[in-house]
Amino acid sequence: MPDSLEALRQRLDAFTRVRDWQRFHTPKNLSMALIAEAAELVEHFQWLTAEESTALAPEKLEEVRLEMADILIYLVRMADRLGVDLVRAANDKIDINDRRYPADKVRGSNRKAGEYRE
Repeated sequence: MPDSLEALRQRLDAFTRVRDWQRFHTPKNLSMALIAEAAELVEHFQWLTAEESTALAPEKLEEVRLEMADILIYLVRMADRLGVDLVRAANDKIDINDRRYPADKVRGSNRKAGEYRE
């Protein structure tokens, strides 16, 4: 069983190739599938309170877990098709956010970049 993003990418690539699905896994199609799965994830939390959303029943948590897996699968496939290193991209984005949201200025605030006092 894959235990890294790269191993998961390889397993998904093999899974896709064996089924001859590469032609369907275009960035356009994968991005559309990803957003559809994200919407399915959101449905599980619709109308729950913040407290309820952090204390899901085991069967509901399993459904959420599998929706999250669908999202990850499509995201990894899309990154593979576009040649994007997701770990590097995530680290780059954290670096950008570190500069945009200096901890000493935004601690405890949910304001967007530029809405806090410099």
